[in-house]
Amino acid sequence: MRVAEILAAGEAMERALALLEGGDVVAIPTETVYGLAADATNGVGVARIFEVKGRPRFNPLIAHVADLAIAEQIALFDSLSKRLAQTFWPGPLTMVLPQRPGNGIHPLVTAGLDTIALRMPKG
Repeated sequence: MRVAEILAAGEAMERALALLEGGDVVAIPTETVYGLAADATNGVGVARIFEVKGRPRFNPLIAHVADLAIAEQIALFDSLSKRLAQTFWPGPLTMVLPQRPGNGIHPLVTAGLDTIALRMPKG
């Protein structure tokens, strides 16, 4: 596995994006821990997360989103879940919601379940 150090500044973010687009994995900070990230629509990248972590494929991942509009393209929100997201996101709240059909998320992310775990970290 290749390892590249990328700092959160200027062209470093472009490099991280290029790695993600190529199916690679990058480490990202969240409010609680550093995590591994891949493009959730890229099966190669998602599979690499499972490989690197030694995680069983029946154990779904959490998908991180940048804003509520993106989350609503991925999952189905009822009025309560939308209010929770508006109140506590960004922040350390993971919501497990029904997937929106045709959302483009690779099935490995959800371990083939009809639900998806979403989180919007700060920063």
